[in-house]
Order: sequence, then structure tokens, then C-alpha cells
Amino acid sequence: MHAHRTVLRHLLLAAAMLVPAARAPATERASAWQDVVLPEARQLDVTSRTTGHGYRIFVAAPAGPAPATGHPLLVVLDGNAAFPVAAFLARSAAARSEVTGHAPPVVVGIGYPGARDFDVPARKRDYTPGRPDAPATEGGAASFLDFIEQEVKPLVASRHSIDPQRQALFGHSFGGLFVLHALFSRPDSFSTFIASSPSIWWQDKLVLDGLPRYEKLDPARRPRVQISVGSLEDAPRKGNYSPETLALIASRPMVPEARALARRLQQAPGAEGRVAFHELAGEDHGPAWLPAMTRGMQFFLEQPASP
Repeated sequence: MHAHRTVLRHLLLAAAMLVPAARAPATERASAWQDVVLPEARQLDVTSRTTGHGYRIFVAAPAGPAPATGHPLLVVLDGNAAFPVAAFLARSAAARSEVTGHAPPVVVGIGYPGARDFDVPARKRDYTPGRPDAPATEGGAASFLDFIEQEVKPLVASRHSIDPQRQALFGHSFGGLFVLHALFSRPDSFSTFIASSPSIWWQDKLVLDGLPRYEKLDPARRPRVQISVGSLEDAPRKGNYSPETLALIASRPMVPEARALARRLQQAPGAEGRVAFHELAGEDHGPAWLPAMTRGMQFFLEQPASP
């Protein structure tokens, strides 16, 4: 009997040794926490000679040598929010490049100094087209496009080999409006234009004034275009929307305007395979830019390399 009790004690002791002891919470030291670092990314605050305003430029470049023609270039607006996502998509493209044959792009985000994801007054000032009598708080799209062409692109090209024939512009909402403004006013500025939920309604659809001039271009000169919009943008899910907000949404239709513009561009001679439209199921205006960017990146990378 004593031997049985001894064996039982040994078995219980062995079992206890197999059960992990309760661990105390990790000890925190304020000095141990570090800022999160985005891989292969840099940022620089600049003051534009063209607009006179301050901007934050974000850049992420693929590791390794550039293709013979240079890296493709993707410029994303609202860079504080959109750049980390675009940079991740570019890294993913780089990891699959041997399988897909797609050269990953250099990603440039154009944002604003400060911690805000979206600088609402600044983006209204820079992204909207305007008439000559527009107030200083809006209508700066032409000057902002000059800033991109004359300052941002040369700055990036001074540090990285860039393919001048494979360059894309992405923007959402007012940013999508700016993309259309650039498309119609300077179609040679980019080879691919990616307009997410463009605010075509702005100033009685002022941006569409440039469409007839664009349609007169030689089809061979027309760039690739992707337009997307969330299917719920004109009928948001139930929420705490005030009657005034619902009335404002109703007065600024998004889905039919985006659909109509895409259809018109797709019907132009030579547009086959060069104009894409996505009505993003289940997406409201706010988050629609995420799937729009994913599809836009794929659309851009599928552009044939320069000869």
C-alpha cells in the first residue's frame, strides 16, 4: 500500500510539471516601445514653388535593380492614408513578379504635414477644378497638377530610375475628381488614370467640360482609365444620418454619374481593353477606395512594358 501511495505521488508530481505555470503579464517599459517602421519607405516635407503650400512626399521603391526601361511609377493622392496601402500592394507585386512577370512600381504618396489621414481643407483646395473666379479655398487642381509634373516627378526621378511611359495616378472622392481633371486636361501626364468614386457632381459637373476635347484625341494617344464606385454610395446603410445629410447625399449622385462616364469612355474608338469600370458591391463611399486601389494596381501593372 505504501508503495502504491509513493507511485501515485510521483505520478501527480509528474503531471503537475507538465501543466504550464501561470505567467505574469509582460513587464512594460516605456523605452521598449518603438515606432512602427514601413519597410523600404521614406518621407520628405516640402514647400511647393508652384502652389506655395506644404506637402509630405512619401516614397517606396522596390529592392534590386530597375528594369532596363526604369521602374513603373504609381502616384497616390491622400498619401497619409493611401500610401501605406499602396506600398504594401507594391511589395506584394514584387514578391510575385517572377510568376506574374509584372515589374513592381515605385510608389509615391502625396500628402500633407501632420497626423491627419485626410486633410479636408487642403484636399478641397488642391483636388478641385475651378473657374477663374473660384475662391482661394478651392479650384487649385491646375496648379496642383503643375506641382506633380514639375516638382514631384523630377524629385523622384533624381533618386530612382523611372519609366516615363508607365506612370499611373490614383485618387478617391475629390482625389478621383482630380484624376479626371488630369485625364481630360493633360492626358499625356500619366499612362494610367485610376479614379475611385470621383466627385463628378462638383460645381455642376465642371470637370466634364474637358471631355469633348479629350474625345478628339487620336485614340492611340488616349491613356488607360479605371473608374470605380461603391454600389451603396447613393443609398448608405442605415445609420445615424440626419435628414440634412441624407438630402446632401441625394443631391450628389455618385453611381449613375460614374457609370455613365465609364460607358461613354468605353464606347470611344480604340477603347477596348483600355477602360475598366467597377461597381463595387456592398461598398459605401468611405471605404470604397481600398478595393478600388487593389484593382487599380492590377490594372496598372497589366499595362505592357515600354518597347
